[in-house]
Amino acid sequence: MQPQRKAELFLVLTTFIAAWGWVFSREAVQGMPIFGFLGTRFLFAAIILLPFCHGKKNRFPLRQLPKVIMTGGWMALNLVLWIYAVAITDSIGEGAFIMSLSMLFVPLIAWVILKIRPARYFWQALPVAIMGLACLTLFKAQVEFKSSQLWFLAAALAQAIYFCYTSLYARSIPIFPLTAIQLTCTGTIGLILSVLFENWTTEFSSITLLWFLASVVIATCLRFVLQLIGQKNTTTANAAIIMILEPVMTVFVAAFWYGERMPLIQIIGCILILIALFYYRWRSFNSAG
Repeated sequence: MQPQRKAELFLVLTTFIAAWGWVFSREAVQGMPIFGFLGTRFLFAAIILLPFCHGKKNRFPLRQLPKVIMTGGWMALNLVLWIYAVAITDSIGEGAFIMSLSMLFVPLIAWVILKIRPARYFWQALPVAIMGLACLTLFKAQVEFKSSQLWFLAAALAQAIYFCYTSLYARSIPIFPLTAIQLTCTGTIGLILSVLFENWTTEFSSITLLWFLASVVIATCLRFVLQLIGQKNTTTANAAIIMILEPVMTVFVAAFWYGERMPLIQIIGCILILIALFYYRWRSFNSAG
């Protein structure tokens, strides 16, 4: 098999693993504190990545450490909001599509942070995405946000800010130490929140432990490695388009595992968001080319 085809296969597998990651997380937090789960999951993942952080190619000046920690703080906020939304939602497929809007928030955030004005095709895609979000929240002919949708929306906004800062600093900071520090920040903040607000007296069942291990090893570490290999051996355009599959995969996984079904109006909303994302990514890379 050609290296590029193999890379694309790895990226498709990454979206499949990411979709199951939603299930792993939701199942795990049924049996353990949600912030405790987040903290331990990402600290364990950081420890697993540590051996890959050695060597000259992974060194960076200490003066850049505050920037890395700042990106870790945004990653932590994104994931704290996300895991809380996952714990209370009745539709992880719907949540995945709301989270996918973060890529459309990125140009707006970059406009504020980096002073980069969004391109014309962004403004063309945005109304379609907004109509899609309205369809996702349309109940009985009126727009009504559920609390989990608001948490997912806040998480998507935090993810966009995290993406902008990480893209800015990843140019000068090696990827493995950058990721390990971000995971450590997320794990630490998750555990601090857990100590402050959660009760750890409940004993964990073996099933909960298995879901937790699946989240750490499969949904975090394996996903990261496969995505890194895939992105390294294919074009940025191919990788970005393939990664749009994640919310679609999540809908199928949620339907299979939880029997989730969306009303027609919400299916239309998902399709509109998918069209907006695809159009924006396609025009972005055509413009860059």
